[in-house]
Amino acid sequence: MTFILMLSIFLGFEVISKVPSTLHTPLMSATNAIHGITLVGAMIAAGMSGDDPVKIVLSTLAVTFAAINVVGGYGVTDRMLEMFKKKEKSKE
Repeated sequence: MTFILMLSIFLGFEVISKVPSTLHTPLMSATNAIHGITLVGAMIAAGMSGDDPVKIVLSTLAVTFAAINVVGGYGVTDRMLEMFKKKEKSKE
């Protein structure tokens, strides 16, 4: 499992570093969709946690972190899209 984790970190870094800056916004949008799926999975896991306190705590943390990830991702995407908008010239 450690080897797979290290390999995925290295592969993710290599793939993202090769993406041109004009494609970062669509890539972020696709990533946000994947994070939304993660949030739904965490919510399903939370619903199936039963009465075990450890499972309840872990599933609550999973939902919390997934929600933070989704909201933060959309915030970053919004800021990136703002950079591409044309600025209006003031009429003075």
